[in-house]
Amino acid sequence: MRMALSEAMAAADEGDVPVGAVLVVGGEVVATSRNTRQQSHDPTAHAEVLLLRPGLRGSWHFEDATLYVTKEPCVMCSGAMINARLGRLVYGCSDDKGGGLTLYGLLTDNRLNHRVEVTKGVLEEECAAVLQRFFRARRGARLVDE
Repeated sequence: MRMALSEAMAAADEGDVPVGAVLVVGGEVVATSRNTRQQSHDPTAHAEVLLLRPGLRGSWHFEDATLYVTKEPCVMCSGAMINARLGRLVYGCSDDKGGGLTLYGLLTDNRLNHRVEVTKGVLEEECAAVLQRFFRARRGARLVDE
């Protein structure tokens, strides 16, 4: 999760919402990513989705992978994880306004064709603090401009 936090801080430095992610297979880090929506002008360029792109591993199946991410995945990212057959998700802080698990129970819903093992709250305070600092600074900049 510390690597994911580093990616999140890099995203913030680039003007993107600070979410970072790391993909691990067999105890080895195979890829890292961060949000690049602003930079790439791509609404789907969330850290999690970027790690699940098929070209990364030559397959779209990720049953053997663990994805670490600093913030609870949104509905889009949760759907991508289900479709990729992700084995395990570990996330830092919850997202009460946009989280796919908090709001809809995605990833663990027995009605869906795949369920993901989920561990939440890893380095939760640090992950939340990165987001809070980013949005406070953003709100402060808007107030100064007004």
